[in-house]
Amino acid sequence: MNTLLIGYGGIAREVLELVGPDEDARIAGILVRENRLEEVRAAVAGRGVEVGCALDDFTFSPDLCAECAGHGAVREWGIEVLGRGIDFLVVSIGVLADGKLHDALAAAARAGGAKMILAAGAVAGTDALAAARAGGLESVVYTSRKPPGAWKGTPAEAVCDLDSLTGEVTLYAGPADEAARRYPQNANVAATVALAGAGLKATEVRLVADPKAKRNTHRVSAKGAFGALEIEVAGRPLPDNPKTSALAAHSVAAAIRRYASAVQIGG
Repeated sequence: MNTLLIGYGGIAREVLELVGPDEDARIAGILVRENRLEEVRAAVAGRGVEVGCALDDFTFSPDLCAECAGHGAVREWGIEVLGRGIDFLVVSIGVLADGKLHDALAAAARAGGAKMILAAGAVAGTDALAAARAGGLESVVYTSRKPPGAWKGTPAEAVCDLDSLTGEVTLYAGPADEAARRYPQNANVAATVALAGAGLKATEVRLVADPKAKRNTHRVSAKGAFGALEIEVAGRPLPDNPKTSALAAHSVAAAIRRYASAVQIGG
């Protein structure tokens, strides 16, 4: 199976290390902007991975295209990829809070006979939430707790002085759709939880900066006809991107492997 990665940032580099060249789900190519072509070609030299800046640049036909480059990459490439009949794996799920984009991507998938696949990202339990939704959910609360440095370059800087925090500060409390719009680099998990469970407007989100936090913590609490669940993941961030948990990159690698496997566990 030929997989094409979009982007060559922290997530893509981690995926390239995790998915070996001899696996069924091999990484065959990387799609980047034209101004990064030579840089990325040099970085992956000897790996047997093609690098291009358009879908027609590659000598192979991708079976799966995995977005690893942020909301802009979903907007730029999603419709074309799906319209060509290529399945599209999305990690920047927060962008789907834009209902018009979500509908356009779904329409392209139907027209192309392809699927848009949402990676689980840095949180656990999305399969349980999806199952619980079938029986009826009463409430879903998602809390993201990260060190202050992970919130730099976001609207959090207008809420408090991140460099001088002595105690935790709630940066945002409200529905998941608004969280994903305000904090696109930090709230992809909020959108994932919402889309798996109660929906973007019915899922309550709390984003917290905590100077005592050592890891990026994601907590999901849900109640419904099934009973109740509490799930917490304390993930290490990617070394070169404190906003992103390493588990998010690992979830992309796992999704690629699952896609290629003859036996599938979960969604």
